[in-house]
Amino acid sequence: MNQPLLSITNLTLTFHGATDATPAVRDVSFDVLPGEVLALVGESGSGKSVTAQSILRLLNPSAVRYDSGQISFAGHDLLRADERHLNRIRGGSIGMIFQEPMTSLNPLQSIEKQLSESLYLHKGTKRAAARPKVLEWLQRVEIRNAEQRLSALPHELSGGERQRVMIAMALINEPDLLIADEPTTALDVTVQAQILRLLKRLQKELGMSVLFITHDLGIVRKLADRVMIMRRGELLERGATAEVFDNPKTDYARQLLAAEPGAPPAPLAQANPLLTVDHLRTWFGVSTGLLRRVKHYVKAVDDISFTLAEGETLGIVGESGSGKTTLGRSVLQLIKCEGDVHFTLAGENASRNLLHLSAKQMKPLRRHIQMIFQDPFASLSPRMSVLQIIAEGLKVHERYSKTELEARVIDAMREVQLDPELRHRYPNEFSGGQRQRIAIARALVLKPRLLVLDEPTSALDRSVQKDIVDLLQRLQREYGLSYLFISHDLSVVRSMSHRIMIMKDGKVVEQGAAERIFNQPQHPYSKALLAAANDPL
Repeated sequence: MNQPLLSITNLTLTFHGATDATPAVRDVSFDVLPGEVLALVGESGSGKSVTAQSILRLLNPSAVRYDSGQISFAGHDLLRADERHLNRIRGGSIGMIFQEPMTSLNPLQSIEKQLSESLYLHKGTKRAAARPKVLEWLQRVEIRNAEQRLSALPHELSGGERQRVMIAMALINEPDLLIADEPTTALDVTVQAQILRLLKRLQKELGMSVLFITHDLGIVRKLADRVMIMRRGELLERGATAEVFDNPKTDYARQLLAAEPGAPPAPLAQANPLLTVDHLRTWFGVSTGLLRRVKHYVKAVDDISFTLAEGETLGIVGESGSGKTTLGRSVLQLIKCEGDVHFTLAGENASRNLLHLSAKQMKPLRRHIQMIFQDPFASLSPRMSVLQIIAEGLKVHERYSKTELEARVIDAMREVQLDPELRHRYPNEFSGGQRQRIAIARALVLKPRLLVLDEPTSALDRSVQKDIVDLLQRLQREYGLSYLFISHDLSVVRSMSHRIMIMKDGKVVEQGAAERIFNQPQHPYSKALLAAANDPL
């Protein structure tokens, strides 16, 4: 049997200032073998990322205490190594890909400079001599027009390109071990498939080991040789991937593996149209030259038409840059657009064209059309309590006494299965799934007719995703809500949607009943999108 490349033995760590003395990681032991892909799986807060960051001692030393354990790599205990030795290991023998490349890359330095720096620190290579190596790695990670991208800053790259740069930076010194921490979470399904194929190819070429941290079980099944499942800081189960997936031994592992979004909704009976969109266009002018004249337009939404019935969900699918979020914001009149957006209020026979209304005329209608954003942490004010956040819309649209206002908030929190006793807490005191429930409660408290949901589950663990999907489906059945559901996660879209609309480059390439789209896609792009979702490798 091969000697382990990395051995973690009885690792226990606690964060200083934690509300209780419970360790974040408790008595964790495992080995990473040469040339294998080992997946570390668990929900948010399970301790998987904390364990991975402990290998390179990336956690703030003033915030964490290592109570016990040993992390052995190349004959050294990294928990007791000095900073000089750790700096040789970091980015040299062990590379790391972080979850969010935009926050990991320096926004003020070019791609070439950041990759060259890694070569200089570990091999002493000067920038001029490093350029061929940098260019070679940009080509190996399949960056298009690699030579022209050397001078690009991170914000000038797409999400997939930034992730490729992070991979190149982690691998440019050809490490023995790669730690990949949720490297595909925020990526579209086709880009995710490309990144996974790239990682698999490079792993074989370099013969390196990979510790792959994720909550996406579909990826684990395709990519990993072995898998470990963590919960609340402990390793609950481990084994060969096929064995764990086919014969899970613990209740939690069975629950996690079964946490797929539910069955598609039943077909709708004949329903009245709530929203009718005709020939909607949202173009952004690109100005150049001294006089800042518009030279051309970015056609984010280009001549799109569709209808949405009462109680119906229309799933809007596409890659980043396809225009799906811009479409949702255009319908809500949050950005300037052209065309017709007809909205019918309950009890009214005639619809209203939202594009023909002034801001003053639009204001009373906003309570009937609400939006739930992708990142609840960014969309909830950190300075407001949950009570204040949920009550804000009520204060704008209606007049209530303090007692009545609090009663409405309590009812809304119960609707989304949040404990009303938590209403005086702040967003940072909640998990990701709880914050998304707060965002849903904030929208629901106004009793809207239409919800625009922009990637509401993309940052959530699979089991939390299922809870949110179940909640949205229940609320739709009880209140007859209509949803515009924007997402790149096709399994979630399938479980939520009556109809599907697929977008590419600002246009609709295909739309129709959800089951027909998933079972018999007609457009080549639709087929490619579904193929990438079904087989990411």
